Amino acid sequence: MRRFTKTGSSRLSADSQRLVSLALEMFYASSSLESEFCRKKLEGLVSKLLHARKQSVLNDAIEYLFGTDMEAYNCLLEVAEALSESGTVELDGRQYQILLVAIPVLAWTRFSIASGPLPQDVIDAVSDRFSRLILANGVRFAMAPGLYAVDQLPYSHIDVMAVTQGLVEAIVQGAHFELSSRQETVPFLADGRYLLAGVMAEAGQPLFRWQACSDPAGFETVKEECLKLWQHEVTPIMADVLPGCNLELLLPGGFFNTCRKADQGIRPSTIKAAVHYLVHALDIQPDSLCAVIGGFGKDLDGVQVEEYRISFYLKDDPRIIYGIVWPVYGTEEVEGVNFPAQLEGHASASSRRGGKQLLQIFQLLREMGISFEKTAVERFAMEFCEDCGAPLFADTNGELVHAEMPEDAKKETRLH
Repeated sequence: MRRFTKTGSSRLSADSQRLVSLALEMFYASSSLESEFCRKKLEGLVSKLLHARKQSVLNDAIEYLFGTDMEAYNCLLEVAEALSESGTVELDGRQYQILLVAIPVLAWTRFSIASGPLPQDVIDAVSDRFSRLILANGVRFAMAPGLYAVDQLPYSHIDVMAVTQGLVEAIVQGAHFELSSRQETVPFLADGRYLLAGVMAEAGQPLFRWQACSDPAGFETVKEECLKLWQHEVTPIMADVLPGCNLELLLPGGFFNTCRKADQGIRPSTIKAAVHYLVHALDIQPDSLCAVIGGFGKDLDGVQVEEYRISFYLKDDPRIIYGIVWPVYGTEEVEGVNFPAQLEGHASASSRRGGKQLLQIFQLLREMGISFEKTAVERFAMEFCEDCGAPLFADTNGELVHAEMPEDAKKETRLH
């Protein structure tokens, strides 16, 4: 049944309200023809806002739908992402389709993960394999000359559209493209690094090698083969760029979805890297560590858990010495506001929405010998340290505290 959610909509601008109405109608239309009509209207308005650089208008509508109707939210988000990461261009009387591609490298270490400009020979080596192993025949592309952390990637839809257009100009005109990094990356024990490429193929022709398969039933098989070859040939190249890191290469793909998959894929490594770091820094065994898991969200009256924060402490000392964040994305959110002392026994730790994340955390901790008998009693607000901005973590008493390493810890690189 369609949900009419008007509460709070009066605070939206006229354009934001139009976006909300079109997204709702796009999903709840009684036929595909009506839905497509609304999609075209929605695409026209989103495109207008992006070119006018009115990101805030788009953000307001997205945030409103996120809190009121996830189906319509997904419709609006899909349109905004598609218009910023892809499009069409005309060249010599022919139509070409373009796409911004993310090329993810997952890394974890107890030292530091490099980012920044890459030597030309590395770009050339990766480009050769990208063309040969990932792209369909005849697809043209241009690669940005750097390896970027998450906080160095384009963030807003307007920024993503600008990068897409810049790389397309590099393809068509041979212009030099340089992604202006927004800031220095924050060091983490486990994190994603990304290469970016703009790709262009004639309209109606495949972009990726698996799409060129004559039988659609073989797409997945070809995709798996491409990934294996990609990992086999490119991992040694990236190992030289990221010394001292454990690496996993994911399949390149469209910017937004591929970045989301990388964000999800790095989460288990954050736990492994944290334990690895603490074992070496404190000269202990993993079974000397205990963990507290808390669910955190902005709206404590709602059902949205936006992230789990995992706190570590020593068995003989309840002070929180280290913490990591496990973000929850989109439809992964957990139903239910309050968690009992034993989270693992809670209904939210089932195979329903969000439960897989919680079960995976428990399984990883258990595999590494980490105790987690004491868990957060309730869900917490997303609070951060006022001085340094670091997230606060739940201790064994359910209080939010700053994680502090012991003074006698080995003086290694202190990471988040």
